[in-house]
Amino acid sequence: MLRLAWRRLTSRNSCLEPVRLLTVAFSGAESPPQTSRGNVRCFRGVHHPPDCRSPLLHSQPVYYPSPSVFLSMESGSEEPPSIPHKHTNRLAKQKSPYLLQHAHNPVDWYPWGQDAFDKAKNEDKPIFLSVGYSTCHWCHVMERESFEDEEIGKLLSDNFVCIKVDREERPDVDKVYMNFVQATSGGGGWPMSVWLTPDLKPFIGGTYFPPRDQGRRPGLMTVLTRIIEQFPQWENNRPALESSGERILEALKKGTAIAANPGEAPPLATDVANRCFQQLANSYEEEYGGFRDAPKFPTPVNLMFLMSYWCVNHSTSEGVEALQMALHTLRMMALGGIHDHVAQGFHRYSTDSSWHVPHFEKMLYDQAQLAVAYITASQISGEQLFADVAKDILLYVSRDLSDKSGGFYSAEDADSVPALGETEQREGAFCIWTASEIRELLPDVVEGATGVTTQADIFMHHYGVKDQGNVAPEQDPHGELQGQNVLIVRYSVELTAARFGIGVEKVSELMASARAKMAEVRKGRPRPHLDTKMVASWNGLMLSAYARVGAVLGDKAFLERAVQAGSFLKEYLWDAERQTILRSCYHGDKMEVQQISPPISGFLDDYAFIICGLLDLYEATLQTEWLQWAEELQLRQDMMFWDDQGGGYFCSDPSDSTVLLQLKEDQDGAEPSANSVSASNLLRLSHYTGRQEWHQRSQQLLAAFSDRLTRIPIALPEMVRALMAQHYMLKQIVICGQKDAPDTAGLLAAVNSLFLPHKVLMLVDGETDSFLCQRLPVLSSMSQHGGVAAAYVCQYFTCSLPVTDPQELRKILLDGSMGTQTE
Repeated sequence: MLRLAWRRLTSRNSCLEPVRLLTVAFSGAESPPQTSRGNVRCFRGVHHPPDCRSPLLHSQPVYYPSPSVFLSMESGSEEPPSIPHKHTNRLAKQKSPYLLQHAHNPVDWYPWGQDAFDKAKNEDKPIFLSVGYSTCHWCHVMERESFEDEEIGKLLSDNFVCIKVDREERPDVDKVYMNFVQATSGGGGWPMSVWLTPDLKPFIGGTYFPPRDQGRRPGLMTVLTRIIEQFPQWENNRPALESSGERILEALKKGTAIAANPGEAPPLATDVANRCFQQLANSYEEEYGGFRDAPKFPTPVNLMFLMSYWCVNHSTSEGVEALQMALHTLRMMALGGIHDHVAQGFHRYSTDSSWHVPHFEKMLYDQAQLAVAYITASQISGEQLFADVAKDILLYVSRDLSDKSGGFYSAEDADSVPALGETEQREGAFCIWTASEIRELLPDVVEGATGVTTQADIFMHHYGVKDQGNVAPEQDPHGELQGQNVLIVRYSVELTAARFGIGVEKVSELMASARAKMAEVRKGRPRPHLDTKMVASWNGLMLSAYARVGAVLGDKAFLERAVQAGSFLKEYLWDAERQTILRSCYHGDKMEVQQISPPISGFLDDYAFIICGLLDLYEATLQTEWLQWAEELQLRQDMMFWDDQGGGYFCSDPSDSTVLLQLKEDQDGAEPSANSVSASNLLRLSHYTGRQEWHQRSQQLLAAFSDRLTRIPIALPEMVRALMAQHYMLKQIVICGQKDAPDTAGLLAAVNSLFLPHKVLMLVDGETDSFLCQRLPVLSSMSQHGGVAAAYVCQYFTCSLPVTDPQELRKILLDGSMGTQTE
């Protein structure tokens, strides 16, 4: 195929042909790490991405055998200094755990930056750009197979300027070249491999390449050799390559452009919301919940939309169905193997339709969004299960993903060595169990149970543990889980109790005791690699989670942790002198927080997610310092990223000349899009600050995305929520009282017990020179009622009469019936 492609390449005159043919030839049709517009990160099989025009953004996977490669990396970011290294490159001076994983390759790696760009121009060499992240399985595979290969390393270093990028540090760079790879090969994923001209224009792209040819899949050696052979005289080929790159970039600019027409208004919210619901309902899988068949992702943005949709349609069959879809999905995930029943938290996604066998990676942004989704489900349903799961997620993050500075780490890897002294890493080794291990650990006979029953017997029945292992061969294409068990709740506590003739409380105690013993055993296992990079945007998401869960549960420890996270962001990821958010910081060898020089400036999602977190933190603590900082950050975000011509925000700073495409993220995927979150932030801030221009800007943003919202709202469920908030208008709930007084606390607890997607919460404590009273003078006229804390509910320019009873306030908020007075 390669020879045919090259013959065709040299025989045609089209300047677009080299890019198309090289990409097809080099990417192959079976590249393992494909992507589905933000949800899929690193597959254990192949996932073919859907057509972006389709309203359903999930497709069926096709699995192929992967190379039999095992990893021998240490759990940490760097190997112990006592181990001698044959090679050390300049990545050794970086802080990113992903870059450090490549610091001892025989490749002359550069980080993304001017030094690399200057070298490419001065030596007139093409650039090889490799993008990944530290917990990506296929990134590990390519690093071990190819980048540690001496022959490949020399070929790369002698003929290319090699740049390694952590996609979590530089999402702007990743998005530009991922768009190129997807457009020219029909798929994408990580590791991403792209060849660029010295002025950064891409001309060939792909994802994972094996070191040498494997059947129809070309190896990296072949790709590199062909490029070198075909382009021995760079100057002669530069015009064709640059022309090809320019044409593709222009096509990508047109294809990714998002802008409102002059005077255009946002689409009708009810129509968009109904269509979004129908599209989700059409893709819903009824038996186990979730959307589409395997692989299944948690997609909290979908679940939050469905619960918000129910709030305004609770009397309709569609509203009831939306709530059922959300709660059933959350319940099945909580019972499934995607939920870590021993050490809490959630794995990245399920490889099967029943949420049983996960991809074992754990990401911070998943924990944050799922904690919010579960606490929301508890507010709506009153089910303790959902509140317990939200709490468990935060306990996991506090224990395993928290830095003493108050920041949160990015991820835990899926792979680890099964036991000390072994070198071959296996996916899930840290989390899985054999039946014999469980029997040995839980041998005690349970008194009162039917027959001679041990704690292990009851545990294995409840969690589906089998002697031969409970993972089907089709869910274990690499044979890493053979004979192993992934815990999944197979029976309710009541059914398990009935099966063994004991009480429900007894079963709950036995299961809790067993999980605690197993957690102790896991502490002795070699841990997976921990990515200790602290990313601003993900810390913003986690800030929201602690604030929201803490407020609903009235949990002071969670609220204190939220305040600590807010303080961390301000101390370590805010450059007050330059008035700039910083993208990330790092865990140092001596437990200190470190920063690279120069630091990476924050992107749109860093601002948007932190602002949202600060607004949630204000509503949870009612400390106006967080509201003030949110206002300050929004002003800065507007200055840096707002598109005055077309509306909406660019994902990165438009003035950065090294980023060739200025993109506006148009999908709520694994994370919500920053524009979706910004649409809500602007609306909330307009109510807190009285800045009507922010209300108008929110409308302009929604208008810019009108086409996407109208055609495929399933792509932007979080933005649909913002559109609904615009339509239904936010309730302003004003509590007049002393912050720590019991009567004030009672009213706040009433508000926090309910899921109110269209509200802002404020505290007026009688200080007329307070931040809120200065911004909203009308608040000065509101006061306690008869010396008791009172609540006012304001909407559509009218306010309720003062309410002092928490139950009466709940009733008003639930049914919307209120005696009103003119504001």
